[in-house]
This record gives sequence, structure tokens and C-alpha cells, in this order.
Amino acid sequence: MIPFEIERLLSKVQKPARYCGGEINTIVKDKTKVTTRVAFCFPDLYEVGMSHLGMKLFYSAFNKREEIWCERVFAPAEDMRSLLLENGMKLYGLESLDPLDEFDVIMFTLQYELCYTGVLDMLYLSGIPLRQKDRKGLEHLVMGGGPCACNPEPIADFFDLFFLGEGEEVVLRRSRAFMCRLSMMFLTMRTERLQRLPRKTVRLRPSKNALCRILIRRISPKALWCRLLMWCMTVR
Repeated sequence: MIPFEIERLLSKVQKPARYCGGEINTIVKDKTKVTTRVAFCFPDLYEVGMSHLGMKLFYSAFNKREEIWCERVFAPAEDMRSLLLENGMKLYGLESLDPLDEFDVIMFTLQYELCYTGVLDMLYLSGIPLRQKDRKGLEHLVMGGGPCACNPEPIADFFDLFFLGEGEEVVLRRSRAFMCRLSMMFLTMRTERLQRLPRKTVRLRPSKNALCRILIRRISPKALWCRLLMWCMTVR
């Protein structure tokens, strides 16, 4: 059911179907039974994003895992954008209609340079700090990938992590190893204790036959999280 706050805006925009979800084959899960919520963001209009085959591949691959719920988020047109700002509402995912700042991981696909401003606008509409240095803790992990990620320097200050190369090779074929470690939410619970320690060796058991040691110094929780993700991508 569409919340009243959103429903009353749909009659005021040109194409309300862009913002209400509910399409055939949409995947809706119980958010109390998942450990990681992923927002797959396309920084352009709904029609442009839904015509992109890569979004469908990632959406399907992530949602095959029971502990992951991947939702779609698109940049709103000017009429919807104005209404969101006027009513103090945030940009939301199409499946749950929850605000974008409630997701654990925010992934942007960067298909062309003209979408850079769309990325910043989507973060702004979600109430998420634009620059990486202003985002505290482990929440709101902003990632980027796609053709433009091959030269990420122009927008590096706004992202926590970039995926280089073909997404199918980097993420889809290694999604099991990657998403298993991504859902290790115990790092959140240990954050405060780790920050108080000058040095500590933490042992993680990603599988029955593997044992990884991560040397943790005095680093921020977000830096720790990013190091873990980079380690994940090197493990097949």
C-alpha cells in the first residue's frame, strides 16, 4: 500500500507511475528478515533506468540471496523533485517506499558523465551528506560502478568505494563471497570498542575452510568497512 504522504503527491506530477512501483516481477521482502538493504540507484529518469539491462541483472542477482533486499531508486523529474522539497519528504525506494537514508548500501551506476549531478541531487534529496568525509559511522555506504568508474577522480570525494571493470565479472560472479561479507553486521556492534583499541587482530571466518586476519589500527569505522569490502573482492 502506498503511504498517504506519497499518494497525495502522485496526482500532482506528470507521470505518477514513475514513483509508485508495483510492476510485474517486483521483489518485495520482509525487511525484518534481511540483514542488508541495498539501494540500486540510477541517476536519471525512470524510463531511462528501466531500459538499462544491467540494472535488471544486478537486481535479480542480489535479490536471489535471502539476507539481501535490493531495491530500485531513480532520479525524480523536476515536478516530483519540487514536491519532495516543498513537503519535506525524502527520495525513496520503489519496493518498500522507504527513504533512501534507511538503506545500508547505496549503489550508483555511472553510465555517462552527465549523470554526475544526478548522483549529487539524489543524495541531497535523501538527506545524506554529499561528501564522504561528512558521513559518519557505517551507515550510508555509497558505492559507484559502471563505465565512468574507470576514471573516478572527478567524483571521488563523494563516494566510499568504486567498482572497476565489468559489473558482471566483479560483482555478479562473486556475489556470494561479496554479499556474505557485506552482511557481517557485527562490525557495527563492535565499532565503539574497536575505536578504543590502539591495535588488535580480528579473526573472521568467511567459510568453513578459510580464515582471514585483519589488522585494525586506529581507523574510522567507514575505513574499516571499506577495507573489508576490498578484501572481499579478492576472495573467490
